[in-house]
Amino acid sequence: MKAIAPGKLILSGEHAVVYGKPAVAMAIDLSAQTTITPAAGTDIAFSLHNLGQHESFRMRALHEMNKRIQHNYHLFLKGELGIREVLVKPIELIQFAFITLLDGLHLKLEHGVNIGLTSTIPVGCGLGSSAASVLSELRAVGHFLRVDFRPDWHYKYSMVAENMQHGRASGVDSYVSLHGGCVRFQDGAGVKIPMPSIPVFIVNTGTPETTTGECVEDVRRNFGHDGIWNDFEGVTEEIAAVIGGRNIESIQAAVRENHKLLCRIGVVPERVQQFVRDVEAAGGAAKTCGAGATRGMTGGIVMVIAEKPPIELCRRYAYSLSAVRGDPLGVRIVGN
Repeated sequence: MKAIAPGKLILSGEHAVVYGKPAVAMAIDLSAQTTITPAAGTDIAFSLHNLGQHESFRMRALHEMNKRIQHNYHLFLKGELGIREVLVKPIELIQFAFITLLDGLHLKLEHGVNIGLTSTIPVGCGLGSSAASVLSELRAVGHFLRVDFRPDWHYKYSMVAENMQHGRASGVDSYVSLHGGCVRFQDGAGVKIPMPSIPVFIVNTGTPETTTGECVEDVRRNFGHDGIWNDFEGVTEEIAAVIGGRNIESIQAAVRENHKLLCRIGVVPERVQQFVRDVEAAGGAAKTCGAGATRGMTGGIVMVIAEKPPIELCRRYAYSLSAVRGDPLGVRIVGN
């Protein structure tokens, strides 16, 4: 039995969404997939196939891990621990999500299970890999245990896990992966808006040196009480109004303004800024999608809005390029 959950692409409102401002984001045709099968004995086996991580635990060990991770998160909230230290390794995210779901819904396992996760979403690049991974797991485990599908608890427990990964998650990643489509998201709620009807390309500039959580905390220290978030809100509302249309010039103008704001808060590395300048010189528009980076030369995913893909430009920078399409469905079961 398999469940899949799509990644997401933020079209506008990165960082601002953490401060209660709106964001526009869409689910995309890259996804995380969780397969769950019964196993002999009582061990719970977890596998992150893309990363080659495989571990098995008894329930008692998972509960101990849960306590340790929650204690670490409490220390993070007190400023005594960095967010990168809350989870020791990537596989702990799906282990934590699993035991959080079972405890939260008072579920019992009568035997062991094998939980395997694969993903086509680049990790740590701003496309919602962790939220999609958690949601695909929650959907698979819930279906396996014959629990009625409830979007509200999927969102609730995915947010608990996301906080362990990102510190203070806005919820946009989980919401979009859960519901699919293109949405205007604010304060935990989303309103569906039309999908982009123009070509959208994504360029991978490389995994940032800073994690999403670290980048968000860096920005919070420097701009937490700044009026710039009102400027982000204005640009996001403009993109929400025009994104479903075919006037590519108006969409590009709003994307360029969003890029300038991201540069102002310091999350676009200089090399990525130069790439965006080159895209603009060729008649396109581009911006970082996700947290970006506050140090180093790589910034994760950059969205490009242009008539044609910037193939030669990406070759010159040694960046990978692909077209992206929207996913209207969100998390779902795809087989038994």
